[in-house]
Amino acid sequence: MSAVFALTTEQLLECGIGIDEAARIAAGLAAALIHSPDGGGAVPTDLPQLWHRISKFVLRPDQPFALHKLLFEATYQGWDAAVLGPPPAWVPTPCGMAATNAARFMSSWPGDETWRQLRSGNPGADWDLLQRISFSDPEAFWPHLMQQLTMQFHTPPERMLVVGQTADSCCWLPGARFNIAECALSSPDPDRPAIVWADEATPHVLHSMSLGQLATHSAHVAAALRSMGLEQGNAVAINMPMSPEAVAALLGIILQGCVAVCIADSFAAAEVASRCSIAQAKAIFTQDVILRGGQSLPLYARMVEAGGPPAIVLAAAGGQPEVQLRPGDVSWEDFLRSRAPPPGALHAQIASAADTALVLFSSGTTGEPKAIPWTHVTPLRCAANAFFHQDVRPGDVACWPTSMGWMLGPWLVFAALLNGASIALLQGSPQGAAFGRFVQAAQVTMLGVVPSLVGGWRASGCMKGLDWSRIRCFSSAGEASAPDDVLWLMARAGYKPVMDSCGGTEIAGSFLTGSPLQPQAPSTFSTPTIGHCPVIMTQQPDGSSILSFHGDGTAVTGELALAVPCLGVSQRLLNKDHRQAYYEGMPKARGGHWFLRRHGDEMERLPGGAYRALGRVDDTMNLGGIKVSSVELERVCMAHVDGVLEAAAVAAPTSGGGPEQLFLFLVLRPGSTASAADLQQRCQAAISSQLNPLFRVHKALLRSTLPRNASNKVMRRALRADLVRSQSKM
Repeated sequence: MSAVFALTTEQLLECGIGIDEAARIAAGLAAALIHSPDGGGAVPTDLPQLWHRISKFVLRPDQPFALHKLLFEATYQGWDAAVLGPPPAWVPTPCGMAATNAARFMSSWPGDETWRQLRSGNPGADWDLLQRISFSDPEAFWPHLMQQLTMQFHTPPERMLVVGQTADSCCWLPGARFNIAECALSSPDPDRPAIVWADEATPHVLHSMSLGQLATHSAHVAAALRSMGLEQGNAVAINMPMSPEAVAALLGIILQGCVAVCIADSFAAAEVASRCSIAQAKAIFTQDVILRGGQSLPLYARMVEAGGPPAIVLAAAGGQPEVQLRPGDVSWEDFLRSRAPPPGALHAQIASAADTALVLFSSGTTGEPKAIPWTHVTPLRCAANAFFHQDVRPGDVACWPTSMGWMLGPWLVFAALLNGASIALLQGSPQGAAFGRFVQAAQVTMLGVVPSLVGGWRASGCMKGLDWSRIRCFSSAGEASAPDDVLWLMARAGYKPVMDSCGGTEIAGSFLTGSPLQPQAPSTFSTPTIGHCPVIMTQQPDGSSILSFHGDGTAVTGELALAVPCLGVSQRLLNKDHRQAYYEGMPKARGGHWFLRRHGDEMERLPGGAYRALGRVDDTMNLGGIKVSSVELERVCMAHVDGVLEAAAVAAPTSGGGPEQLFLFLVLRPGSTASAADLQQRCQAAISSQLNPLFRVHKALLRSTLPRNASNKVMRRALRADLVRSQSKM
């Protein structure tokens, strides 16, 4: 019998509940035993189904997390993870599976010959088959999804894919003519909500904008850009928080045929300057200040310090900006007044599938950010992932606290609008109770998070007493999650799945994630993303690699690579050699028919087929969901902190797993007597001012030398291994 039925009243009381509540819990557990899947009073053997009953009918979101954790661990005591993999905290029901986008897709899709021969009719059992065919037979899979997304082509594609001699010469949707912003803004129901938002001071007071209003607003932006002389192919930057105006700016830039250059609003002036220069931005949308957490933070001043191009400046508090503008810069209101909104249609500039629509940035290992073009095809990857994995449906409300400068900003816009959902935006900080009250008031159905944000919510207790029952799915990305934080988050909404994701800007989303058709265990990925084929490479003593594909039944650890061609992955960089960055030195697969693409993540495939991320194999890291290279951090510390001769930046998780923390190994200049604590403060100040204030230094450690290999390169991996070993002993 599961240990959960042997829990004593004393054990329940130790979780912080009263005697009456403990009695109710005991009665609920007895009822779960009587109504177990194995029949009245039988000893339950299907532990996931038993946990499903306990999580749904015994536990409540308002109970102490200690109680949730106790019952979860007791339910699965004796679970053989070495054979079965980690225990699931969420289990889909037949009724729930039948309602998903994935199940409805399966029921209407004629499929290819393999699908027709092998499908069982059970969505949960058929998921792996669909996922495999989505990569191997794009001509059968993608046209049906385009119909589901009601894509509007001015000229339809001749086929889905033409495979080239190299990965970067493959062509998706050849011959197609369309504008992805026009697709996002077109709907037979222009009155449906497109954006709902609130201010953090009054998170329950909601404002909304219909799709028709957003389309008019975006077309107005496009017309005003034309009046400025900006033409098809010109780059226009966005450096502002997520807001209805930021969404309209993004879509308006793309409607005009320009390229939206997305720059995070947290970046220091030097980083803004670098990105504007790389993309050759001819104009920039920004804001006078950022109003967040009760503070007014300068943004326009940073853009001016960066020497940014002519600016369109939104006033955060409405009306005219509260700062003096440079000659040639205009306020948002004056910008729109320069051109009347065009009547009727969107007047979109029609593009080919391979034309660039956006440029986003991701940190490389050399210090300079990689400038990654997204074509008009790329947002289809965002929509496809949301359709199958976050299960975003027409009428849903999708929320993800982010910035237009990070991949998740544009991802949210296209994932929501192309699936008929609305976007929920809070003007302010997501770190406190105001954000939670907004999620409740907006009736959010899909809530995206960054793991460090969830850890802060749990530690502060700021989300107590909220009703998140409308949430159907969480999505987590940006960094590794901690299992206890994931279990806590599931419990907040009455046990809804958390779809952990591993991916990147250069693939427009994830390559490993979860599925609403599969059980979900905290801090793991249950499946490859639709249309993807991840491969784990284990290096042999002779330098060759053994390739392990999903579904081959082996538990293995190694560097993860992606088989291509795959819709949505980048095919060029503005400022680096794309082939060298992703393909040089990589083997081919399946008799040379598939190219293998480097991504840089070390991955473990667990018994049962799920995956767990083990960190980066290159010299980049994720801090608070933001990718940054060790070189960038080290350069700032050595250039701006007196007394530092050498620096090595390394990220490592806490002993319990979860988000990475930044450690700095420092070698002092001769004669320096600075302490580690003092250097930590000064390095933090330098990193905040020169790179990003969101990067937090966990600890500075002094060393007499740094370990180096035969070619004199710093061995950061050895330093990280030492950290992980020391953490495990704590």
